Amino acid sequence: MRKEPLLTAVPPAPVRSLSELYAIAVDQAQRATHRYGAIATQMDERLSPVRSVFEALATREQNRSGSLSAACLAACGKRPDASDLRWAPIDLVPAAEIADIRDSSLSTPYTAWVLAARHRQRAFVFWTYVIALAEDPLVRLTAEALAHEALSDGSLLRRERRLAWRAERKIAADKTEAAHGTDEPASAALLESLLLKDIIAWSQGLTPAQRDHVTTMDPSRLPPHFLILPDEGGADPASGEIEQIKRRALRRAEQLSNIYLDEAESAADQSSMELAQKLAAQSIMRLAALRNIASVSASR
Repeated sequence: MRKEPLLTAVPPAPVRSLSELYAIAVDQAQRATHRYGAIATQMDERLSPVRSVFEALATREQNRSGSLSAACLAACGKRPDASDLRWAPIDLVPAAEIADIRDSSLSTPYTAWVLAARHRQRAFVFWTYVIALAEDPLVRLTAEALAHEALSDGSLLRRERRLAWRAERKIAADKTEAAHGTDEPASAALLESLLLKDIIAWSQGLTPAQRDHVTTMDPSRLPPHFLILPDEGGADPASGEIEQIKRRALRRAEQLSNIYLDEAESAADQSSMELAQKLAAQSIMRLAALRNIASVSASR
């Protein structure tokens, strides 16, 4: 999983009043409702495995927003108001993380629950900062309640994550047992080799500038003979149409990113973790570049 800090920014100033605190909390809940709901309503067939998860998440955040609004009315005599905000609330559900799920061809309920658990963990960290900075005892007490809520939610979401992981492991095991001859190897080394061949074949349908970029991508891990284009060195490109090769290359590039991230997460020692993190970073940059080239070539 990601290794950067949960919060990329901290509250820039203390929360001065309950009305300000509730305005922040409702803003964050409404933003989460919108971000989760956007995926839940998309009709892309690729998102069908995770759509129900994001529907549930959007409903949870919508209910949270309603509860916060009612609590604000009871405590402050009015509903949360954006005019009470003195600084822009920190985004606890970044659009970039939602895009990772939306753009992935490998998204599953497990990855969706992982993301949701991370978001509530981020909320807990955020409210601990608010608590530490608060000068008003009532603000501090209310922020503590919100932090405990985020912690409790995180536990529930992690339970859903475990259930999804077990379900997906069982499905994967059943598929493996039913068909041993899968054409998607789990070995990172073999996947790298197959991906590089796909990239070379894909490059034949690109512009010269795009071809130069793709064929020199991550050159430190390209065997020398892969740097020779098929029409120059006589190598036989991977079979299939360019569009099929492109989709397969994107899928394999994403699989490799996930493999390296998993290896970093489960590394037994510091050196293994650092190597896996380095490979993951390279692989993620490669995947982003391939997606960018795919989108540009598709729009022409």
